[in-house]
Amino acid sequence: MKFLDLCKVYIRSGAGGGGCVSFRREKYIEYGGPDGGDGGGGGSVWAEAVDGLNTLIDFRYQQHFFAKNGQPGMGKQRTGKDGDDIVLRVPVGTEILDEDQETVIADMTELGQRVELARGGNGGWGNLHFKSATNQAPRRANPGQEGVDRTLWLRLKLIADVGLLGLPNAGKSTFLAATSNARPKIADYPFTTLHPNLGVVGVDNTEFVVADIPGLIEGASEGRGLGDLFLGHVERCAVLLHLVDGTSATIAEDYQTIITELEAYGGELADKPRITVLNKIDALDEEERITARDCLINACGCDVIMMSGVAREGVTEVLRALRGQIDDDRLKFRDTEEEAPWQP
Repeated sequence: MKFLDLCKVYIRSGAGGGGCVSFRREKYIEYGGPDGGDGGGGGSVWAEAVDGLNTLIDFRYQQHFFAKNGQPGMGKQRTGKDGDDIVLRVPVGTEILDEDQETVIADMTELGQRVELARGGNGGWGNLHFKSATNQAPRRANPGQEGVDRTLWLRLKLIADVGLLGLPNAGKSTFLAATSNARPKIADYPFTTLHPNLGVVGVDNTEFVVADIPGLIEGASEGRGLGDLFLGHVERCAVLLHLVDGTSATIAEDYQTIITELEAYGGELADKPRITVLNKIDALDEEERITARDCLINACGCDVIMMSGVAREGVTEVLRALRGQIDDDRLKFRDTEEEAPWQP
């Protein structure tokens, strides 16, 4: 299944049915009068966050969603049928934006959350509604209310606890593959990762979700490389894991490039808790490790963890550091109680 995290949709709620002008006319039955029924209401357009989806690919093949119109009223005081609603089923974490792509209409962060995007028009009143002591034979009825046309943008921001950051080929996908059952593409060329990947990581009887996004380069905020749009997928994370390639000749510059892009992206992303890791230490001897670590410490001004995703060296220490930055209400705890053996 292809990954799609931004799409445009066109929606329209149903128009209400018109009211009916009708009079009761039955042979041998006196006291006739107005009996026109009301029109039915138009269908509404809803959005619902559902389970089992992690992409907006379905909306690439269908962009138009039109709810049904309400039926007109009829004689014998019969009300028209309401139009059927239509529901846009979106993944959890989807933002619904107005046509300007800036105004947030809804943020679907919880499973089962429903939001009305366009309300159906009200049905018109039939002439029975206008009957009074001074107007016993009204010959008027209201038309149904028109539906609402809207153009919306859907933007998916994945729900994860940890977000991976780093330059291309910093080892993000290797770390995700080494710590989870996710199988992202891994190769020795830049921008191997073209779309975000999610993996469930476990440590000390707890589990949390890690998001791997395409690498950032200098000028990503200006559209260079794959841009910085993918940073939206780590906005909801509790902590960021910044991986720096220990084999690079410009460790300090590599670190600062990512920090600059985070600050240029804006929002609260640059202020999130961040753990800095010196990766690929399996390719360094002891003296080179110390030199690279000191260089990174001077650049970031904080503690640095040394790790090798390929050799699994220091991986557990990194996972425990991430675990300490995530609130318990976001974690999934494994059931450590063993089931008793079955006995007849």
